Amino acid sequence: MGWRDDYQAKLVTAEEAVRHIKSGDRVVFSHAIAEPAALVDAMVANAAAYKDVELVGLVTMGKSEYCKPEYAENFRFNSLFVGAPVRPAVADGRADFTPVFFHEVPELLKTQLVPDVTLLQLSPPDEHGYCSFGVSVDYTITAARECPGLKIAQINKSMPRTYGDCFIHISELDYIVEKHEPLVELQPPVLGEVEKAIGRNVASLIRDGDCLQLGIGAIPDAVLAGLTDKHDLGIHTEMFSDGVVDLYRSGVITNTRKNYHKGKFVATFLMGTTKLYDFVDNNPSVEMLPVEYVNDPRNACLNDNLVAINACVEVDLMGQVVSDSIGLRQISGVGGQVDFVRAANMSRGGRAIMAMPSTNKGISKIVPLINEGAAVTTSRFDVSYVVTEYGVADLKGKTLRARAQEMIQIAHPDFREDLIAEFENRFKVAYPGR
Repeated sequence: MGWRDDYQAKLVTAEEAVRHIKSGDRVVFSHAIAEPAALVDAMVANAAAYKDVELVGLVTMGKSEYCKPEYAENFRFNSLFVGAPVRPAVADGRADFTPVFFHEVPELLKTQLVPDVTLLQLSPPDEHGYCSFGVSVDYTITAARECPGLKIAQINKSMPRTYGDCFIHISELDYIVEKHEPLVELQPPVLGEVEKAIGRNVASLIRDGDCLQLGIGAIPDAVLAGLTDKHDLGIHTEMFSDGVVDLYRSGVITNTRKNYHKGKFVATFLMGTTKLYDFVDNNPSVEMLPVEYVNDPRNACLNDNLVAINACVEVDLMGQVVSDSIGLRQISGVGGQVDFVRAANMSRGGRAIMAMPSTNKGISKIVPLINEGAAVTTSRFDVSYVVTEYGVADLKGKTLRARAQEMIQIAHPDFREDLIAEFENRFKVAYPGR
């Protein structure tokens, strides 16, 4: 039987497909933008048939209705990165958070969180019967190709066909659902003056020919906007968005000075708008690869001059970085931050940058001590620079006293006196210039 016949034999409706999920199953689904909405919606609609189904994922971009209180006996979400839709359920005890480095998620799926069912969203097959994972390779490809259990795929013409290690054959799928619908779009944020200033300050640390890791949101977008006068930048990152496309088209990003995957964008998932999805579709300059490869510091550090740019919640005077919690409240996860911070420190000429506004809702993000209950995401040993709209704190190789002085200089002026008082109490010396 040829693959086309196999395809037709496996073709079912979404309602039929999700009936193969059983109570007590562990279900993993494609990550972020690739979340298969047709399958997840059908699963939620069939909730009455399930009890204690464990759902495992990172960034959720769909409706996340499975986290609603009325489904508490049917589904329990085990989040490896607590996104906004999941936070209330985690806070209320109806969902869980499992700390894990992004590059270690595939191994977790093969050992401790082995899926019974994997729900996928894929591109249509090519002439040989291979579908592309498109915008979400990350851990999804491991769940689909290396883990046991049923594989149910939503085939969607809107899913870009990307290159790299990102294909699965029809023969490896158990059930197929055709549902063609636009991918979720994440619109670029509006940049304020604070974000623009942070972008300019970060850009001052980036040199021609550097290889960048950066994420999504106002700070990364502001950084990209500040790089228009740079030359021959490269990209090796867990994900990128629309701003990278603009810099490529303007000739700022060329990937030509990369010494690892030379000439290629390297990423493991993508989030953005149709502009991004159209750019990566059938684009051989973009290599989408599994997260255990892309984010492994031992691989990423092979790029010389790797610059890791990440956001955070707060930083104390020693340089300890909190990025995924506010006190005891879990608001996200480590993602790839530590993966790339370590890679940047191992890279020849690499730099690890933490960027953030100096305040949030009138509260200083530079603090004497991190909030009680908060978890340190990135240690004080790992950070090279901390950047706010007020400047750059250079921490690498500095004493604790010198670090504190650097941090105070980039704090919001309204909070500097309190930080100086802490400085003088802690170090038993007058603050310089007083």
